[in-house]
Amino acid sequence: MISIESWREAGAFFDFRGRRVFYRRQGSGPPLLLVHGYPTSSWDWTPIWPGLTSRFDVIAPDMLGFGFSAKPRGHRYTIAEQADLHLALLDELGIDRFDALVHDYGVTVGQELLARRTGRVRSIAFLNGGLFPETHRPRRIQRLLASPLGPVVAQLSSERSFSRSLSAIFGPDTKPTAADLHAFWQLASRDHGMQALAGLIGYMRERVEHRERWVGALLETEVPLVVINGIQDPVSGAHMVARLLELRPQTKIVRLDVGHYPQVEAPRETLAAYLDFVGTLA
Repeated sequence: MISIESWREAGAFFDFRGRRVFYRRQGSGPPLLLVHGYPTSSWDWTPIWPGLTSRFDVIAPDMLGFGFSAKPRGHRYTIAEQADLHLALLDELGIDRFDALVHDYGVTVGQELLARRTGRVRSIAFLNGGLFPETHRPRRIQRLLASPLGPVVAQLSSERSFSRSLSAIFGPDTKPTAADLHAFWQLASRDHGMQALAGLIGYMRERVEHRERWVGALLETEVPLVVINGIQDPVSGAHMVARLLELRPQTKIVRLDVGHYPQVEAPRETLAAYLDFVGTLA
């Protein structure tokens, strides 16, 4: 994977409502928006970055509270605001229509973008994420962060506990390296980031509150979509796919024998699945 230092040096910042937001842009071709997950950042995309930027104009921001972007203390983070952030960045770059590749927390941002029915999303590809609140199986640390004890739990979190929790959602044969886990920790914890993660975890509550809007957008959209799923994922794996096919049986599914981070665990297969999907759009 590209080092986090190199990733930052090649990026830029834009102002979103008075906050500095980091993003990477590279490549030429149709605009492709990458929306990362929780608790990580745009750096997650580095294993498939060369394959994407050789074919697309790729835009990958760190959302508020993540990575190199601002992590304002006491901020009330919402999925709607994160969707606004992505559209504001695209406006800043002069991009109207775009394809989207989304993961985890970003899956919900993608559902919000679909729910707005602006016509700007040309296609969307979902990696592992909580498309349905009833199938989302949060880890113990997520439940603790979402509880009234969340700020205290965040304050007491260590690199060791963070790494153990993150590694547990990878597939049994595709665990992250120690170096990758250290980089994930550095990006998540920088600038009081653990406190931000306690605030960002509110997305789990939002998924329940806005289920009708977000699940409805998924089931009713006419935007071409695919789900590329690591079926070994204990959070949003094979059980989530089963529920999706109950409600939307026509959905194109690509199953990979990995965990929650297909783009990290099986980059070649994930890239091939995505390119196969967009190839059908032409």
